[in-house]
Amino acid sequence: MQTLTITQPDDMHLHLRDGEALKAVLPFTARQMGRAVIMPNLKPPVVSVDDAQAYKERIMAALPAGSTFEPLMTLYLTDKSTPELVREAKAAGIVAFKLYPAGATTNSDSGVTDLFKLIPVLEEMAKQGILFLVHGEVTDPEIDIFDREAVFIERVMKPVLAKVPDLKVVFEHITTADAARLVMEAGDNVAASVTPQHLLMNRNDLLVGGVRPHHYCLPVLKRESHRKALVEAITGDKSHKFFLGTDSAPHARSAKETACGCAGMFSAATAIELYAEVFENAGALDKLEAFASQNGARFYGLPENPRKITLVKQTQLVAPKVPFGENEVLVPMRGGESVGWTVQY
Repeated sequence: MQTLTITQPDDMHLHLRDGEALKAVLPFTARQMGRAVIMPNLKPPVVSVDDAQAYKERIMAALPAGSTFEPLMTLYLTDKSTPELVREAKAAGIVAFKLYPAGATTNSDSGVTDLFKLIPVLEEMAKQGILFLVHGEVTDPEIDIFDREAVFIERVMKPVLAKVPDLKVVFEHITTADAARLVMEAGDNVAASVTPQHLLMNRNDLLVGGVRPHHYCLPVLKRESHRKALVEAITGDKSHKFFLGTDSAPHARSAKETACGCAGMFSAATAIELYAEVFENAGALDKLEAFASQNGARFYGLPENPRKITLVKQTQLVAPKVPFGENEVLVPMRGGESVGWTVQY
């Protein structure tokens, strides 16, 4: 039986929600990942150091007994964010600020309306060494939803990088060949996280045979040519610039299977196994450890995790649903189907 032992990975883009939902989903990540960068788009959002510290305390309280998992906290960038807040965040151990263009995705109503008005804030991030995490989509209603990322690159990302060239940027959950090319051509201060769904699926998986609400995420799944470009990027000559970030985003089944289903896919239940499939299919299993366990840590200035995990080439059935708070369930990515690898716990 084929086995693969790697340094324990980190999830550099994770949604944990709060309250009972947090308690339901956190154990899935805590058993696989050494650390995770926690997204701040709660209701209300995590906009202050006090908010982040209180949220971290709730996460730590919800961890299974004996867990060594470490949450890495972020702040939600708003139109009211200041250079003073950046300095305060750095002193408190906050690792990053997250950009949500207003209206771009779930719980983004408080997001930034004009990033260029926040250039002094971005300059302070560069000075303090705090990372800038970017949801890279424009929200102009005239722009086709499949083109939002490519237009963002031209309208926002390139001009911002020109104005603040030392800013350390993570282009999160990239979905297009355009984004992969930007990251590969940019300096060492620019990297990207990539989700399992954008590496394994294309927009046919969302739309062919009827709309599949559990495959709806933002940024939306793209053409097969873009999926292939992402796989080539994470396994190619510039693969050190890309790392694991699931964007695992739990939503109750009742909220997904509705007339206006919400965006997000819950992949944390079998995250590393799904990525192993990607690298196996690409004939690049030898590059999985760097992508999952080394590249992200290095970009964030963190040591590699001291523990190891072992993957076994053994098919497992993914649970069709998991509990998600009182009287609710959520459907994991591949729920009711199989994944070709299993972690030995």
